[in-house]
Amino acid sequence: MDVDEILTGLYSEQGRQDPYPWYAALHEHGPVSAVPKRAEHSTITAVAGGYDLVDQVLRDPGWYKGAPPGWQDQEILRTFLTSMMFIDPPDHTRMRAVFAKTFTPRRLGALEPVIVRVVEDRLDRMAEAGADGAEVDFVADFAYPVPALVMAEFIGLPAADLAWYRQRVDWIDEYMDVAGKTPERLARANQAADELRGYYRELLAHRRKQPGEDLISGLVEVLDAGGVDLTEEELISNLIVLFNASFVTTVYMFSNGLPLLLAHPDVVAALPGDDGLARGCVDEVLRMESPVHFLARAAPHDTELGGVPVARDENVLLLIAAANRDPARFPDPDRFDPHRAGPPSLAFGVGLHFCLGSAVSRLEGRLALPRLFARFPGLAVTQPYSYSGSLFLRGIDKLFVTTGEAR
Repeated sequence: MDVDEILTGLYSEQGRQDPYPWYAALHEHGPVSAVPKRAEHSTITAVAGGYDLVDQVLRDPGWYKGAPPGWQDQEILRTFLTSMMFIDPPDHTRMRAVFAKTFTPRRLGALEPVIVRVVEDRLDRMAEAGADGAEVDFVADFAYPVPALVMAEFIGLPAADLAWYRQRVDWIDEYMDVAGKTPERLARANQAADELRGYYRELLAHRRKQPGEDLISGLVEVLDAGGVDLTEEELISNLIVLFNASFVTTVYMFSNGLPLLLAHPDVVAALPGDDGLARGCVDEVLRMESPVHFLARAAPHDTELGGVPVARDENVLLLIAAANRDPARFPDPDRFDPHRAGPPSLAFGVGLHFCLGSAVSRLEGRLALPRLFARFPGLAVTQPYSYSGSLFLRGIDKLFVTTGEAR
């Protein structure tokens, strides 16, 4: 297949359900390929799937995140482009420094008992819902509520607000997909951003009056003490993006990972009580089924990338999920191996924009997976499942299981 056929396949429904054959075909063309000039590719000059090349671009602060034209007129884009995840230095450095003062090892360490408590509660609910062989939606009953409740407690969102919050997260995620830039999806994303901004303004005002031990209270304290160059509106943008990025990727780490793990019963049986194996399983799930499949970066000047010319300000599509299965870096890349040696996956990015919440996601996986299989050693998927319609954030939204006999 040529590159045009590969991209067409990726954009198809079949490609969204299983993009890996197209990624493998792309690897046969080398680490980076020029993109044919077509209307649907108008903003992309090249596509890269080689691990070393994707890693190189993400680590190079010169490659930047280009702002789409007219972004000032859209609430969702204004939110994105006033957050550290979507902005470049020096503003990125300024914003990240503020969060680094509150995203401390002490606060992360205090999350471990929170995660264990939330996981055990959700397992109790799964056992009750799955009694007598009844089916349970693993996503609704475990994969979604665990990271949502953990991040809500960590950041400082009332648990009662999560159902309302999730709908707005879904509207934003739909818009972020490569095929999501329709007027209808833009309108819903703008509505979501507007409503979330109002929600956080009220929450910040409440925390000023009644501070707690959560991240928002810490950030308000740092902001109000002065000495940091961050406006309240920038703080709100970052809270919206941080919560979305941190918990949605963890939902998909669990839901994408469960079928992968169940296909290896020897690993599942050995997981309880083996912390090293749990860490390896989390790493391998993130490598093989990365929730985020691509990012884009724009060239700081006329250059060549792997022999492909890229003009200044032109974009390169960086296929993280393809890089994570690059046979040049991961021998037998489609084989699940929790003991695999080699480079770390790029699931959470690298460089300036490395995901700030990655430590929380990994901790949740390391603590939750052994407990899940210790409680339900006979857990089994009961129905065919499909992946979300997005290639940007790709994951299983419904996954029906039976719990088997609970321990």
